[in-house]
Amino acid sequence: MTTDSPSAELQTPNSELLLSFDFRNPPDPKLIDSCVHCGFCLSTCPSYRVIGKETDSPRGRIYLMDGVNEGTIPLSSATVEHFDSCLGCLACVTTCPSGVQYDKLIEATRMQVERNHGRSLPEKLLRQLIFSVFPYPNRLRLLLRPLGLYQKTGLQKLVRSLGVIQQISPQLAAMEAMLPPISASAFQDPIPAVIPAQGKQRYRVGMLLGCVQRLFNPDVNTATVNVLTANGCEVVVPKLQGCCGALTHHQGQEEQTKTLARQLIDSFAAANVEFILVNASGCGHTLKEYGHILANDPIYANRAKEFAGKVRDVQEFLADVGLTAKLSPLQDQPLTMVYQDACHMLHGQKISVQPRTLLKQIPGVQLREPVDAALCCGSAGVYNILQPEVAAELGRQKVQNLTNTGASLIASANIGCFVQISKHLELQDKTVPVLHPMQLLDYSIRGVKLSD
Repeated sequence: MTTDSPSAELQTPNSELLLSFDFRNPPDPKLIDSCVHCGFCLSTCPSYRVIGKETDSPRGRIYLMDGVNEGTIPLSSATVEHFDSCLGCLACVTTCPSGVQYDKLIEATRMQVERNHGRSLPEKLLRQLIFSVFPYPNRLRLLLRPLGLYQKTGLQKLVRSLGVIQQISPQLAAMEAMLPPISASAFQDPIPAVIPAQGKQRYRVGMLLGCVQRLFNPDVNTATVNVLTANGCEVVVPKLQGCCGALTHHQGQEEQTKTLARQLIDSFAAANVEFILVNASGCGHTLKEYGHILANDPIYANRAKEFAGKVRDVQEFLADVGLTAKLSPLQDQPLTMVYQDACHMLHGQKISVQPRTLLKQIPGVQLREPVDAALCCGSAGVYNILQPEVAAELGRQKVQNLTNTGASLIASANIGCFVQISKHLELQDKTVPVLHPMQLLDYSIRGVKLSD
């Protein structure tokens, strides 16, 4: 490394219990040794760019993983703080010239942390709230009902103006700040179990509804069905499907992730589809990892591998099979648009060209590219709740870079990015609309015009 050893700042009081990784899948020493500490990851790591500490960079965290493996660095609160600061955006994986599989290392580390590190009571309670509610749409709906009244009665504006929640907990304040307007459609699942193709059927596909998206931005799922059926796809939407496990997987909740994965595989078992399509990048990346997540499950290993082999991002799928529906201009004048690359789409699934290819097929669309397009917006699942200060700075930078293009519309294909960008547009008093590419294609197919 070119900087001082990070171990100095990790000295732990003697009163703190020193723990290490257990023998159940610790970070692989071979993967750790593949890091040559060249520093290429530093400029692309969002947490390092905001915090500025070596220990909050990929190579710094790898140093810590090695130290905990070797028993020279404790798995203490000081160490875990730097693992927690990682957004899991995978930009370092794309950048690394040595091919370091940092994604595998941080995944193994986070599972170790959740098993072997005792968090403070406020941390435990917050995480328990997140993991017991967010992955379960029906539970989340129960929570949204009083929150809907909280918004409509004006209480939200009063609470925010007083800063009461911020004084209690910055994390709870961040969660409250992310709450989008709650519509009546959030409490329904109106999409039928099977929607026939328009015209000649080309494919029979399954579709994931998602857990947060179906409540916070349900129009995306409706638009996705419209686009698929208009392009010759019969769409199957299993009614019993739940969360894919992305949120829990990214935070090291191993057993809950496996349970959610098994349940989702079961829900699609009788669907008889050629592909399983996803319109949220974080979900898509995790679904494609099912073969790895359930690799040691004697009952589900083969089923998980087969399931993952059918998974496609909906933009990836449509770009591959081609659009057959006629597209109309979205407005009378040329439409300047900027596409925002979600991290788990760009770095996790290596999908970048396909969304742009689809959007450019809409007559009159002019795509512009932002500075630092590959930099995370700060959403990263629930990172903007757990690490609100770092996430806020990244959100500010992302919105500034997107709006500096002069585009009149932002296209974003991930629910977390949508919520994060919408919030920071509001904070910067900017009114640029944020729409999913499927919504734009749906409007174009149906001849719906956007206001100039």
